[in-house]
Amino acid sequence: MNSEHIIKGYDEELGRLNDTIDQMGRLAGSQLSSAIDAVVNRDGDLAAQVVAADPAVDQLERDLDSLALRLLALQQPMARDLREVFVAIKVGSDLERMSDYAVNVAKRAIALNQVPSVEPTLALPRMAQLAQSMISDIRDAWIERDAEKALAVWRRDEELDAMYSSFFRELLTYMMEDPRTIGSCTHLLFIAKNIERIGDHATNIAENLYFLVHGTPLGQPRPKGDSSNLAVVPPGRSEVVP
Repeated sequence: MNSEHIIKGYDEELGRLNDTIDQMGRLAGSQLSSAIDAVVNRDGDLAAQVVAADPAVDQLERDLDSLALRLLALQQPMARDLREVFVAIKVGSDLERMSDYAVNVAKRAIALNQVPSVEPTLALPRMAQLAQSMISDIRDAWIERDAEKALAVWRRDEELDAMYSSFFRELLTYMMEDPRTIGSCTHLLFIAKNIERIGDHATNIAENLYFLVHGTPLGQPRPKGDSSNLAVVPPGRSEVVP
């Protein structure tokens, strides 16, 4: 087997690896979009479709792992090529987790259909839209191997964290004012947290893409805007203190 044939075979395998990652990214974004639509429109059928699609993403991750192991075993890549395979495995894991969080949102949508709706639901699409844009942009950055575009996604995670913290405090206040909403608001809190975690995984991909392009880890602390763990309700007061 000549070297030209070996290189062509490696490029084809690597292309399949990248195509699988792109497919996983598209599915994760689509699942999140559908899950949020199911929440807002109280559409149980749509939510069930999101849940039913989860095994397809799991299978894609297994396919990705098999392709990566095949490349490592048969091609024995070095340097940048080795980073390509190593990072692809980590990115696939992050995308699979994004899909899981979208499924969690869909499951909460089904539960929300059993209780009265509450006004704060309107804040969720804004969070989801930002998370979806992060998924889309990190997909583009991966395809283009664009570390700067990945860094732009990395920086936006702080905005998503801040939106989650604000929503968290809003829901706590809402529950204190009307305890009858505690059940609904608890589901909404979990939905918001799942969206926030999707942003964290997009940030992971951004950091790994930076490593792939430059060969060194991103040497900056991750910006965080989530202050929900510091929110308290002082005794005798009906508002949340950040």
